Amino acid sequence: MEKTTGNIGETIKCLVDDIEKRVVDKILEPTNAELLKKLISNADSLDEAIAIAELGTTYKRTGFHFDKRLDVKCTNDIKYFKKNEDLSIHTDDGPIHKLIIGDNYEALQNLLIQYRGMVDVIYIDPPYGKDSMGVSAETNYQNAITRDNLLSMLYPRLVLAKQLLSKGGVIFCSIDDRNQAYIKCLFDEIFEERNFIATYLWKKTDTPPSLSKKVRKKYEYVLCYGNGVSKSHKFAQGKIDGGDAPLLNSGNAEKKITFPAGTVRFNIPDGTYSMNSNRKVQLHGSVVVKDGLNKNSFDATGPWKWNQETLDDEVKEGTYFLVKSEKFSVRFQRENTDSTKAPQNNINSKLGVGTNEDGAKQIEKILKKDAFDNPKPVSLLNFLIEMVNMGDDITILDFFAGSGTTGHAVLDLNKQDGGKRSFILCQVNEINPTNPNGIALDVTTKRLKRVMTGECYDGSKNFKWAQENEPYGGNLDVYEIDSVANFEFTEGKTPFDVIDETLYGKEKFSTLQEKTEWVCSNFQNTQKVLREKGED
Repeated sequence: MEKTTGNIGETIKCLVDDIEKRVVDKILEPTNAELLKKLISNADSLDEAIAIAELGTTYKRTGFHFDKRLDVKCTNDIKYFKKNEDLSIHTDDGPIHKLIIGDNYEALQNLLIQYRGMVDVIYIDPPYGKDSMGVSAETNYQNAITRDNLLSMLYPRLVLAKQLLSKGGVIFCSIDDRNQAYIKCLFDEIFEERNFIATYLWKKTDTPPSLSKKVRKKYEYVLCYGNGVSKSHKFAQGKIDGGDAPLLNSGNAEKKITFPAGTVRFNIPDGTYSMNSNRKVQLHGSVVVKDGLNKNSFDATGPWKWNQETLDDEVKEGTYFLVKSEKFSVRFQRENTDSTKAPQNNINSKLGVGTNEDGAKQIEKILKKDAFDNPKPVSLLNFLIEMVNMGDDITILDFFAGSGTTGHAVLDLNKQDGGKRSFILCQVNEINPTNPNGIALDVTTKRLKRVMTGECYDGSKNFKWAQENEPYGGNLDVYEIDSVANFEFTEGKTPFDVIDETLYGKEKFSTLQEKTEWVCSNFQNTQKVLREKGED
């Protein structure tokens, strides 16, 4: 590969810089590193350069090694974003979110053109169960989910993801206990061991299978790495801005809890209040409000963040509750708002985080029962995004989007606090017996459409979630990954005609020369063919 500029040149430079860091960390021998750097710099394509860099991933200090198996990507086609106007959604002047339908490797390559170093939080839940790699496995890995295949599939995607991550950004990866140790070594290799932050335990189920005679597994792992996160930056268990925060989370299962007498402060007139269908919570019995406090204890059912045990513990620490209107949207306020409580590494219902069962119930209310296997609950993503304490105007990426939980969580958080967070989701449209039109079309897009607008694409509103919740609003641009041959010179069909620069954060170019230079700098398969034509 000759000297390149723009997006491709930046990616090659990052690969070479990573090789040099491995020498400093005594992972690679200097002579081997020099050979790799030379091969990377002279590779015929970006795909080939990443594959060469992968050859240097034997982790010398731990003995970590896997059999590298390369994706089948020998093509002269240029992959680019094409907007699907029919699936896109625009409801207000808020943030514009993105859903990219197609191979996430190609999606990440295209995202680098606009978002290099601009993504604040990445969350991924890669396929790590038996036969769960779907189309990718059938195409590239002989339909096998061996550990080598999993690691080989993840490596080039993580290399690209690292270049998207902002300075001080954070990446999370959900993984099971069988693969956790190997995936952690891979993350140590790519994101550097010094950037490891924590391994969190998430309680994935309250009802583990009882067939095993050795152990009933309740937990999965969530790995967390930073990109040069400052040592002074604090993660937070919940909001730490000194203000009150909602105790309700629309994504959680409803449960009944008891508020002790004198713990709720009311900004409504004194009096007796009982059940009202317009309220966001269901009151059991009456609440007597006198001098702005609840004179009696009362029970209420709602999608609470906390269970009874957590609420009682918080009350002992001085936490009180606020009701600001007759809708009874209960909020909580901690007395000691100046101190920041670092999150524990055990993420469970005490922190308001649900299980896979809760995730399945959410999907059932929005779509149908069993529309998607093992969906993560919205509350898990809410917790992780809030925990990093990076503000309410950040960009979150999930390139194994699945059912779209990460997008749902971002919309939910924005609704709660008026934030301007934006999400980018990538999901291949894998067809299976449950989703004959593909997961992206039957699950991801439909879920986002319904929670954003309160209705289906056909205008109907006959799903339970819409009856229980107000739509989130927001805007969604849906892109599909299209291709054009790099030797296509038919007028109106060349790469310079079909690639739309406005989908990459650019204004329309005023001249063909500007457009040509931009395409050649950012879409890898244009340069070689144009160079060869010039040499003819």
